Amino acid sequence: MGNWQKTKIGQFLFERKGKYKPDDEAIAGLKRINKIDFSGNFHIASKPSRTNMILVCPGDLVISGINVSKGAIGIYSGKENITATIHYSSYTFDTEKINADYFKRFLKSPEFIKLLQEQVKGGIKTEIKPKHILPLEIDLPGIEKQTKLLSHFKSVETEDRELKKELTHQQTLLKKLRQQILQEAIEGKLTADWREQNPGVEPAGKLLAKIKVEKDQLIKEKKIKKQKPLPSISEEEKPFELPDGWVWCRVGVLLNKFSTGPFGSMLHKSDYVSNGIPLVNPANIIDETIMPSPKMMIDKETRKRLSKYVLHIGEFVIARRGNLSKCAIVTKHEEGWLCGTGSFFIQPSNFISKQFFIKVYRSLFFQHQLTVTSVGQTMANLNQKILNGSIFPLPPFQEQKAIVQKVEKLLAICDQLETQVTSNQTHAEQLMQAVLQEAFSQTTKQPK
Repeated sequence: MGNWQKTKIGQFLFERKGKYKPDDEAIAGLKRINKIDFSGNFHIASKPSRTNMILVCPGDLVISGINVSKGAIGIYSGKENITATIHYSSYTFDTEKINADYFKRFLKSPEFIKLLQEQVKGGIKTEIKPKHILPLEIDLPGIEKQTKLLSHFKSVETEDRELKKELTHQQTLLKKLRQQILQEAIEGKLTADWREQNPGVEPAGKLLAKIKVEKDQLIKEKKIKKQKPLPSISEEEKPFELPDGWVWCRVGVLLNKFSTGPFGSMLHKSDYVSNGIPLVNPANIIDETIMPSPKMMIDKETRKRLSKYVLHIGEFVIARRGNLSKCAIVTKHEEGWLCGTGSFFIQPSNFISKQFFIKVYRSLFFQHQLTVTSVGQTMANLNQKILNGSIFPLPPFQEQKAIVQKVEKLLAICDQLETQVTSNQTHAEQLMQAVLQEAFSQTTKQPK
């Protein structure tokens, strides 16, 4: 390996000793490290900590014991002493033996992770402390060689940043494209040709009449309660012009059922079990799919007690706080599960395509209505009045199906493009790891 030598890290890195109680006068008034991000940037906080502390001085190399292999390491460049919790460690170092930026790259390399796995019980999952790092023996080149390798790393990192920036830009464009597809769908632009080819379709006005008959029958059978009349839609409320045969209506007109999940006080810690019946909270709704959590399950007795909140096929579960675009249709797999405290469950009319309803619901146009009128200071909160009063562009039933087919075909193309972008991101990560592997591996022949 030429001028590469086996060297213990403790020969060039020296721990700054000293542990302090949070109220120790020796560190009184000093700010502390809140975190070191994965780019090595320090985030300083004034808020005190209840944890024992260490001292960090200008020029010290500081390592986060929890995220060191991800890049949470840096040289503190401030002018005043600061503190850090004992989850960090602070070091002075011999600049004639080690280039700190070179060493930072080493700590992100597969070789360092390999050393930890071989010599530290628990490996990389261990909170890395000085007693773990300092005894490690590594292959270390001379300081001039470190500088040359560092220059190579920085060149590759610049290319990596530019690539990731471009990939992030592509993801942003894909997100905008998805929303543009939904917007053109709900404005009728995607199905302009379809309407020309299907001129005799029953208009949506007659569809509303059928929905009213359906709802009146459910009221007569005492399956639902009679709604208060919703206000008419003014011209000022209509954000865009609809095609012939479409109508604006309020969402409440289209819903046969609107229910909230149980109040938090109705569920207790003792109600939760493992391998039980899943609860559906907003966190369980991912990309229009309901994903159960093993930590949020109840037994049959609890479901029986809360039977009015049990979900049935064809109902929608929607988030009532936070990300209000979360919405999913209950399928046969989720039938019998329980609506959680953070969700609503609704039942649209049988004369509405469920897939069309969900496309409108997740569009920026519709979400804007919900968020600008939502209640809550820290996060958006939805209620029945807001949802029922939101306006909805309703096409003829047959056109709803045509829109869904067109949208899903276009979104499938977006999925393919996103898969390609994600694959490129993975390749970028693998390339950086390969560069680090080549530079630091003990088995790799180093260039002279």
